[in-house]
Amino acid sequence: MKELLYVVDPMCSWCWGFGESIARVRAELPDVPWRLVMGGLAPDSDDPMDEETAKYVQQAWHAVTAQTGAQFNHDFWTQCTPRRSTYPACRAVMLAGQEGKAQEMLSAIQQAYYLEARNPSDPETLTALAEEIGMNPNSFSTALADPKTQALLQEDFSLRRSMKVTNFPSVGLRDGKDSRLIISGWCDAETLSAAVHAEL
Repeated sequence: MKELLYVVDPMCSWCWGFGESIARVRAELPDVPWRLVMGGLAPDSDDPMDEETAKYVQQAWHAVTAQTGAQFNHDFWTQCTPRRSTYPACRAVMLAGQEGKAQEMLSAIQQAYYLEARNPSDPETLTALAEEIGMNPNSFSTALADPKTQALLQEDFSLRRSMKVTNFPSVGLRDGKDSRLIISGWCDAETLSAAVHAEL
C-alpha cells in the first residue's frame, strides 16, 4: 500500500508555513496514510544560539510570513533563551507517535514555539506539552532522555537520507520497499496537491 511521507522538523519555520498546504491535501486524501518523518535540523545543544544564527532565524520568520501568511510571536526572542537544538522536539514527536499522537505533538510544539513564545528546545516545555495532549509526563520525560529514543530518531534520518531530502518541508512516497521524493521545500497547496495526485 502506498504511504505519503511528510519530512518535517517541528522547529522549522517553513514547515510551520506549510501547515495549510499539508492539511488541505490530507483532507483531499482521507484514505491515504501519512507518516511523519523527522528532519533533524540541529542536534542537541545546551549552548545559547549565537547572534548571527538568531538573526538568520528571525529573518526566516519574517520571510515565511511574507510568503505564506503564517504568524509568529516574536516575543520568543526576548522571553526565551534560544538554542539551535531541534532533536529534542523531533524525539518528542516520535514518542507521541507511539501513542498515535504524532500529529498532535507536532501541532502542539509548533503552536508553543511560534505563537506562545515557549521554547521546545527545553525538555520541560516538551514534557508540559506531552501532558497537555494526554500523555503521561513522567514516562514521557524518562523516554525523551533514553538513548533508545535517539536510536529511533536515527532511523528517520536514514530514511530521509535515502530519499535525498535536503530541504524541509519535503514530501515523499513509499510504495512497498521504494521511497522517493515528490516535493522538496515549501510550495502552495495547489502545487502539492497536483504533485501528490500524480504519484498516486
